[in-house]
Amino acid sequence: MTENEGPEVEVCSAKGCTTPAAWELLWNNPKVHTPDRRKVWLACDEHKQSLSDFLGARQFLKDVVPHA
Repeated sequence: MTENEGPEVEVCSAKGCTTPAAWELLWNNPKVHTPDRRKVWLACDEHKQSLSDFLGARQFLKDVVPHA
């Protein structure tokens, strides 16, 4: 990081979205991951539901928590 750059902001995982993340969607694919493994997608308020629905339809979604 150079002197003129600010801290890196983590953004929403939705395709094309550049909004800062407000949520962490914790998921795993039971065919690929061990039961305790958690992958993370980040979501803004606008995309939280659609990303949750996508993961939930596949029974991958395990939890949704605020992004720290």
